[in-house]
Amino acid sequence: MFRTLLLTSAMLLAAPAVALAAPAAAPAAVPTAQDAALKQFFVDFDKAELARSPMTKAYRGIRDGDYGKWNDFSDAAEVRQHDAEQAALAEMRKRFDPAKLNEEDRLSFHLFEKMIERRDRAFPYRDYEYAFDQMNGAQSQLPAFLINIHRVTSKADAEAYVSRLQALGPAIDEIVAASKERAAKGLMPPKWVYPYVISDARNVVAGAPFGPGEDAPLFADLKAKVGKLDIPQAEKDALIAAGASALTTSVQPAYQRLIAEMAAQEAKAGTDDGVWRFPNGAAYYAERLANYTTTSLTPDQIHQIGVDNVARIHGEVQAIMDKTGFKGDLQAFFKFMREDKRFYAPNTDEGRALYLAETEKAKQWVTAKLPQWFGVLPQAPLVVKRVEPFREKSAGKAFYQSPAPDGSRPGTYYANLYDMADMPLFEVEALFYHEGLPGHHLQRTIQTELKDVPPFRQFGGVTAYTEGWGLYSEKLAKDMGLYTDPYRDFGRLQLELHRAIRLVVDTGMHHKRWTREQAIKYVEDNSADAPGGIVKAIERYAVYPGQATAYMIGRLKISELRDKAQKALGDRFDVRGFHDVVLKSGPVPLDVLEEQVDAWVKAQKAA
Repeated sequence: MFRTLLLTSAMLLAAPAVALAAPAAAPAAVPTAQDAALKQFFVDFDKAELARSPMTKAYRGIRDGDYGKWNDFSDAAEVRQHDAEQAALAEMRKRFDPAKLNEEDRLSFHLFEKMIERRDRAFPYRDYEYAFDQMNGAQSQLPAFLINIHRVTSKADAEAYVSRLQALGPAIDEIVAASKERAAKGLMPPKWVYPYVISDARNVVAGAPFGPGEDAPLFADLKAKVGKLDIPQAEKDALIAAGASALTTSVQPAYQRLIAEMAAQEAKAGTDDGVWRFPNGAAYYAERLANYTTTSLTPDQIHQIGVDNVARIHGEVQAIMDKTGFKGDLQAFFKFMREDKRFYAPNTDEGRALYLAETEKAKQWVTAKLPQWFGVLPQAPLVVKRVEPFREKSAGKAFYQSPAPDGSRPGTYYANLYDMADMPLFEVEALFYHEGLPGHHLQRTIQTELKDVPPFRQFGGVTAYTEGWGLYSEKLAKDMGLYTDPYRDFGRLQLELHRAIRLVVDTGMHHKRWTREQAIKYVEDNSADAPGGIVKAIERYAVYPGQATAYMIGRLKISELRDKAQKALGDRFDVRGFHDVVLKSGPVPLDVLEEQVDAWVKAQKAA
């Protein structure tokens, strides 16, 4: 799968942390020869994975001889990756007996099994993922990688940047060829996707050095990075000239071929959105749901969970309406929140600055309260940033990028401020609490602080756990005494409603064969989502089947486990201890998380 090669879990979740306080732990068992050998096995596996992925190395902050290279995006590379994973799993099972491992290493053994098994179940469907789409397409993700991940602190780093520019053309051509092969099999995104991809591609090659106008995004980035180097001006000029040559001789022609192929595919693309239209589409969607939720829930069960939670949240919104004295029904309140100008910043530079300033306030408020709720805290810096203009038209509403493990790159919360009508101010707090603190930034930085776990646990991910934690964090912020404005509290409920609705519309499109228009109508009828945001969200679910269901499924499980532990322990329940036990093992499937919490409760009772 192209997406697997481009955005591996190691890339997405790499994030350093320094713990201010460690959770209480039982005395460590005496390591055995098996334990030591298993740790080395995982280190060797990680080294082999890194050797196959120069991009993962860059996300980890590793700058070596591969720093100027891209991943191999061919199907042959994906087959080699799969074969290596299966061989590693067979070797681990042959060499190690879980019964002879200590508790922590036994957990690593089973987590590795589950990870490789999930990848194996996904492998037959690797052609079903779109090489180019508005969410994760190579046309914008590869330039974004250069801008955000490829750091330049030396002349060698700048030369590696130029090398990547030169190699970007062949990389795009390789992915275009794969996209063309998939299209021949009928594995194409819906017709409406193509204008987004073409627009992104044109933005990459617009401006200098391709033609008149401001510097193109990659050229501007290269100039800015080279300009900060402490080297002679003549060397800077040579690097910039080499970059310009790579852009015009390699990048531009490849992007022109990409645009031509996307236009050709658009002409024959269909308008159905769900993956039910693919050969074995039902089996593919079932695999996606199982992968993202780490459960055996069926599409119909997930759909019903969504319907039930939409009704629950509507009831909570009614309480907000009563509190604010609103006169009218639920639909009238949604219309009021969607249209009243007081809830939106102007679509100007000043409006965007206001939105970012409000986000910084939320960051300050929650940071002051963290020590009361967590025993482990991150120190890795977190910055707030708007999505770069070249990709903001197609990018998601908000997202998080982890820091480099070596501390060379901060964690970044991105807000998409392309159209301020899609970014209501009443959602400012909840969005930040999900993506920043106590959400993704806290969880992912703590994850890589774990000392005695293998690299696949330090840097890997389980979507239901990670995104479930993000959504849980939105509600946790209310427990922490935030959302003092009832309209901001509505923003929290609105985002929770947004995730409950996802269960309905994702299964609706991919299982029940809803049209894009049906899905949009359901969201309009049941939430205060801004019109532009609704369309963008539905378009996301269409090209990313199953992923959006993980948020609410994971959040419900974490909340269920907290309620269960609190009921079992009564006055002895310590929320800091609960959060530490959820976080201290890193991302795990939901059934494993339940086992971890149950064991903690048992230990607390025995203490």
